[in-house]
Amino acid sequence: MDLLLDAVCVVDTEGRFTFISAAGERIFGYLPEEMVGRPMIDFVFHEDRARTLQVVDEILDGHLLPYFENRYVRKDGQVVHIMWSARWSETDQVRVAVARDITERKRAESLQAALYAISDAAHAAEDLVALLQSIHRILGELLPAANFFVALYDKDKDELTFPYHVDECGEAPEPQKLDPTTRIAEVIRSGQVLLVPANCGQGLVGRNPSDTGRDSSNWLGVPLCAKRGVIGVLVVQSDCAETPYTNKDIELLQFAAGQITPVIERKQMEAWLQYIAQHDPLTGLPNRELFHDRLQTALRLAERNQTRLAVLYLDLDKFKEVNDTLGHHVGDLLLQEAARRLRQCVRSSDTIGRVGGDEFLVLLNGISLREQVLSIAEEIRISLDRPFLLAAHPVHISLSIGVALYPEHGDDHMQLIRHADEAMYDAKKSGGNHSRISTRPSLKK
Repeated sequence: MDLLLDAVCVVDTEGRFTFISAAGERIFGYLPEEMVGRPMIDFVFHEDRARTLQVVDEILDGHLLPYFENRYVRKDGQVVHIMWSARWSETDQVRVAVARDITERKRAESLQAALYAISDAAHAAEDLVALLQSIHRILGELLPAANFFVALYDKDKDELTFPYHVDECGEAPEPQKLDPTTRIAEVIRSGQVLLVPANCGQGLVGRNPSDTGRDSSNWLGVPLCAKRGVIGVLVVQSDCAETPYTNKDIELLQFAAGQITPVIERKQMEAWLQYIAQHDPLTGLPNRELFHDRLQTALRLAERNQTRLAVLYLDLDKFKEVNDTLGHHVGDLLLQEAARRLRQCVRSSDTIGRVGGDEFLVLLNGISLREQVLSIAEEIRISLDRPFLLAAHPVHISLSIGVALYPEHGDDHMQLIRHADEAMYDAKKSGGNHSRISTRPSLKK
């Protein structure tokens, strides 16, 4: 009997073990003498106890149950799946059962199901957050994943963002610069899996736990590897030191990362295509179409709320001379620097658009007084009147500005832009380097 790979167990009428064969130690982790005399139900995984006691009643009624499965908790805390063949001996007044450890088989089945589920979720994904929620749920059935997050890395900005972040100890971090001392940075830099067991001394005091891990936690980070390099890290973290992550957990997480990465790349490409369709590629400002859309939205809100707004049409004086004498490269630098200075002169609620070679539009929302508009226009003019140093070349330009106000000069977006444009040309014709308000009356529809 002791040579059998399966364990033979005998349980009395009070539900206590009276005998366990030698294989019991390999399956349950306890010596037979540590289990004999103790209630069988004490070793059953808590979620399976009610179902197990129900099956015991069936056995006591004389039913033979050759294929009953439940879970036990080993001495080391691991959960094992057991397949039982059991019957009641009326003569001896005991239950005799044979236990077979099917943990590996169950894990293989669960792993295969998880791989299919992750693959299906990735192919059906329309929303990145929904995909990560699904994968989090799938992984949570196979490994400790109460703390799970994805950190994406923007190499150009050297910045981390967290599109999905679940941590029992805190909220999702704000976008942040990549700290080279963190575990995430190590994974991104090396492109390799990083497994840090609990209490290894690698936790960094005073740092965000979701970025570096806590000393008491098991931390496993897997890189998200794209063609252009590592674009992020998939991380699971567990505060249960008794259940460290294994090589099988690494393989599962790597598979998940391989499914997630193409979806992230696709979403990033879609976002980029949408961005470039609405923005000027040189300055990053909204282009004509996006500016018109925002102006129309602002006009609807202004009409509803009985508020005012202003449109400024800007043209760089002497820009053609810069291009002709110093080259288009310097001209491009001038436009980029001009856009940067313009951003500093307006509020985040306002909109700046580049609508031509050296022409810009500015939408000022909620401006109630004409004097306020002229003050902002003057601030813009002075800002761009300051000398530029571009590719070691000192450059000086001036600015002509035309102003149209809502509702005085129009209640239609094209009408306002046209009147501001005409006022700008009047300013340019009279020498440039100043602002002029439109004199055209509103043409009601």
